[in-house]
Amino acid sequence: MSAEQAVAAILTGDSAPLGAVVGVARPSVTRTAAAGVANSSGEPMTARTVFDVASVTKVAATTTALLRLVSLDQLRFDDPLARFLPGTGCAPGTTVRHLLQHRAGLWEWQPLYLDPRDPADQIDALELRYPFDDGRHYSDLGFMLLGRIIAAVAGMRLDAAIRELVTAPLSLEHTGYGPIGPAAAASSKGDATERRMVATGVPYPVLTDQRDFPWREDEIVGVVNDGNCFHAFGGISGHAGLFSTAGDLLALGAALASPERHTDLWHPDAVDDMFRDGLDAGQALGWRSDRVVIDGRERRMLWHPGFTGCALGIIPESETAVALLSNRLFAAAPATTETLWRAALPALLGDETPRTIEGTRTS
Repeated sequence: MSAEQAVAAILTGDSAPLGAVVGVARPSVTRTAAAGVANSSGEPMTARTVFDVASVTKVAATTTALLRLVSLDQLRFDDPLARFLPGTGCAPGTTVRHLLQHRAGLWEWQPLYLDPRDPADQIDALELRYPFDDGRHYSDLGFMLLGRIIAAVAGMRLDAAIRELVTAPLSLEHTGYGPIGPAAAASSKGDATERRMVATGVPYPVLTDQRDFPWREDEIVGVVNDGNCFHAFGGISGHAGLFSTAGDLLALGAALASPERHTDLWHPDAVDDMFRDGLDAGQALGWRSDRVVIDGRERRMLWHPGFTGCALGIIPESETAVALLSNRLFAAAPATTETLWRAALPALLGDETPRTIEGTRTS
């Protein structure tokens, strides 16, 4: 296994990020490699560089915190949403499980920051986009609701709950919600992507007629890239907002990949339930699932990408964790996070190119 080869594999061509950090953790060894630069000023990328991990927040923070609450018998995956958040626009019978599996029928995304109303009130007032429980429709809004559930059950703000349930027990000293100091990698040049999404209605129709907004223009460093998290939620949400390092993500992934070593944190039955695919191939609770070859054998991998160019994967059968962190949005022609992930995995796992299950290549 070569972390150096993995990072080299993604730092070539027009689609290459400015820089990247990759790593793999197994019971006997942890390896990381960094190359390139962290921002347009040329600060070198190192294994200690902190990244806005974007939607990796969904698994590293939100899903893991829910696992802790289930293990503490304070919540069940099949509890109804209305038990914690009455008055939402979700269908009767919607559960925590539906939200984790992206089967609640919610909109994928809306620019909540264009509306002066409270963002939670806006979500609760939205009609469903898809029939309830009729299929997987990846939704940021569903994980915003899950973040609110965690805060309600824990009785504290979401950032404090994530600290108490996840980062403190695992001694993840470099993981948390921003803003953070200057050691962070830049994530993009302003709000260019969301500005374009609002202007074009692609890939999701925008429901409000409001288009004027004080968009960020400068390089984004140390504060969250995601527009809803930054502009509407003050940097703290269940769908985005977490910052972390390669070392911390690998430590978290290793703890999840070896649950029998961490029964003080999560119950094995809850872990088994979380990792099991539901009705949609390639979708477990919060995590996506795939197949990879490691040690000459095909094994199941749970993973999740983030828009900024970060990803985290775990392979429980071999107690392995894999992480990718990059600033992909600075590339001349940015590759998707999944493309970078699949370019890095063969060298990190030291075996054949991963095979994709039908249904996992959705965003």
